[in-house]
Amino acid sequence: MALERLLWGRNTKSAMEVARASGVILLAAADAGLEVYEYAPLEVKMAVTGSGNAPKDQVRRALIQVLGTDAVPSEPDAADAVAVAVCHVQQSGLRRALEGAVR
Repeated sequence: MALERLLWGRNTKSAMEVARASGVILLAAADAGLEVYEYAPLEVKMAVTGSGNAPKDQVRRALIQVLGTDAVPSEPDAADAVAVAVCHVQQSGLRRALEGAVR
């Protein structure tokens, strides 16, 4: 399972809500025996756009290009989830390649 790592902003109320939801997700993943990979927002943006400070609209446009489809969600949180998935696919391929080289 791939998740975007939490970063604390100025809005502590929403940060607490997100932290609670993340805790439930992590518990469910543990109960299901899933490995969890977390990626920082900057890492996700770099993987998709090549820029760690890309705005959300640029991330969505890059996803459309990378995936070759206009079916990328327009809702920002849903598009972020797709970006995390793309980042994970890229990183897991690199991770497998490195593990194979070490053996």
